[in-house]
Amino acid sequence: MSSLITFTAQDGSQVSGEMTLPHGEDKAPGLVLVQEWWGLNDHVRHLAKSFAHEGFVTLAPDLYQGKVAKDAAEAQALMTALDGQRALADIATAARHLLGHPRVNGKVGVTGFCMGGAYAFVAATRIPEISAAVPFYGIPPAGRADYTKARPIMAHFASRDEWATVAGAEAIKREVEAAGGSMILHVYDADHAFVNDTRPEVYSPENARLAWDRTIKFLHEHLGAAEP
Repeated sequence: MSSLITFTAQDGSQVSGEMTLPHGEDKAPGLVLVQEWWGLNDHVRHLAKSFAHEGFVTLAPDLYQGKVAKDAAEAQALMTALDGQRALADIATAARHLLGHPRVNGKVGVTGFCMGGAYAFVAATRIPEISAAVPFYGIPPAGRADYTKARPIMAHFASRDEWATVAGAEAIKREVEAAGGSMILHVYDADHAFVNDTRPEVYSPENARLAWDRTIKFLHEHLGAAEP
């Protein structure tokens, strides 16, 4: 079951997002799903439903406040104009909202794709309510994340990605591990956005399924499963 909801940030501002619940009434882990640079579009809604089907109370905050890009140029403009601190605050608000939801078992994770993957890395280090993170092919700007405070991370990257490079991901992994944290890095013989099945030029079904299965297992290991 999905619905567009509005929830209140600590500063009193209103944040909207797409909430998707698993079937039944059992308690389940919460998951913040952070959008690609396109916005909160049908692909993100489909991902939210898929995560809910796997047993997660899923909330995708609308970082663009209702705007959805029609092409790459518009997506670039929306991402560039986005206030990073405001976006991170909205993600934190979403995590706290999930923790207060009657269906959530007391644990919340974060995942994100492309731009959302970059924010997932930062959220894993700066939002204390987050217990685990799964970034997909996104790297935050230098200095945005303090990996000495990172919660467990599983990251998915593509070998032919010129934006979110494997070298950049490996550098983050070294930093996380040097600080005593845990980061699993998976690299796929694929292109950027290989999970996005609305983009046939880059979608890689076999790699997408493998990354998905690994993600679900990792999140359940760290956040728990549905419980009566």
